[in-house]
Amino acid sequence: MDLALDPEHHRLFAAGRNPTTLVIMDATDEKVLESFPISAGVDGNIYDPATDLVFSSTRAGVLHVFREDSADMLSPLEEMKTEYGAKTMGLAPTTHNLFLVTSDFTPPGGPKGDRKAIKEQPAC
Repeated sequence: MDLALDPEHHRLFAAGRNPTTLVIMDATDEKVLESFPISAGVDGNIYDPATDLVFSSTRAGVLHVFREDSADMLSPLEEMKTEYGAKTMGLAPTTHNLFLVTSDFTPPGGPKGDRKAIKEQPAC
């Protein structure tokens, strides 16, 4: 589960794993205003106050994008395909760029089944 907050309107955006839903709640009286289905394995939930967008990222490889139309209403905008496991995310508040990270889940390569080591780069 992950939470995001719209402090201006006192709204909580709660993304849960069981059930797999995004819920918008009034933070003052805890009333549930709306809920939407999302993919399995949610880990990240971000509200961008400059754009009124809510992002929920899931292990299933889907980024759910919603728009806060008003203090009491969200609209689903898009379900973007991401890499499997890209559930951890961050937002750059000045550029509004969203970053998602994941691991390489492919089987190890090489003659012994091991992945090639990452070579350390010299410091600049």
